[in-house]
Amino acid sequence: MKFSAITLLLAGALGFVLGTFNSDRQPHIALAQSSAAVRPANDGKLNIIIFGAHPDDAQYRGAGVAMKWAKLGYHVKLVSTTNGDIGHWQMAGGPLALRRKQEVLAVGQRLGVETEVLDIHDGEIMPTLENRRTITRLIRQWNADIVITNRPNDYHPDHRYTSILVQDSAYMVGVPFFTPDIPPLKRNPIYLYTSDRFQRPNPFRPDVAVAIDDVIEPTLDALLLMESQIQEGGADGHAGLYPDDESGRQRRSQEVRTTLAKRYAAQADKSRDALAKFYGPERARSVRYAQTFEICEYGRQPSQDELKQMFPF
Repeated sequence: MKFSAITLLLAGALGFVLGTFNSDRQPHIALAQSSAAVRPANDGKLNIIIFGAHPDDAQYRGAGVAMKWAKLGYHVKLVSTTNGDIGHWQMAGGPLALRRKQEVLAVGQRLGVETEVLDIHDGEIMPTLENRRTITRLIRQWNADIVITNRPNDYHPDHRYTSILVQDSAYMVGVPFFTPDIPPLKRNPIYLYTSDRFQRPNPFRPDVAVAIDDVIEPTLDALLLMESQIQEGGADGHAGLYPDDESGRQRRSQEVRTTLAKRYAAQADKSRDALAKFYGPERARSVRYAQTFEICEYGRQPSQDELKQMFPF
């Protein structure tokens, strides 16, 4: 009896402390519940799942094309494999993880997609068997036709290991007894890499290029909701980056909006040949903004006609 009383007392105290610790963010909780349990409808529409290491990576890499898919009624899910709890210069731990989750869930609402953030510490994800099972389950649960992630030759260990884990799922998603609690996929998905600047051991190759001119403004509007990372600079920021005065904040927001737009403009400029395969030479020359993807050698290998069906824009 004495033990039970002490246990209850400690549990109550812990609940009070945690509630107080996060009280400044509590009003937003109802808006940002995870959609982890959501499963796409079996309606004949494509199911796409995009993995990023942190609560912003899948958004940067997939937002424009994700919105285009969603507008067609396709099912898109953005997954962050870590909770981002050290990705800021001023705050960390639970409050930061919660804040970043709120941000990406708000982005997902704007894009019309589902969002999930895994509870793995930022900077600590490893290519373990347990994590391989987690990624494989997510892909099976989503009944994915397309799986997208970054390439494994990347500067950040979380990026590299996320890519490796996704790659390692490319065969296992069809093995019945690897994660027997969820049925295996009947057809191996197409695995794609998002674009990057890294040259060694091999440069990125744009096999697919999608014009996002028609959604660039709402895409940028959505991405700017990730204030902790974009306006405040994340782990590389500092106190003077995002001023307290309203005019200074507006200047900063416009500055980062322009930088993001240039990122997608650069992808278009580097991928005119790939754009021509999908839009024809004349239209390809006029595209201002694009997102590009490379076909991973793992997973199903699509024909050009099949790619056009999966990217029907």
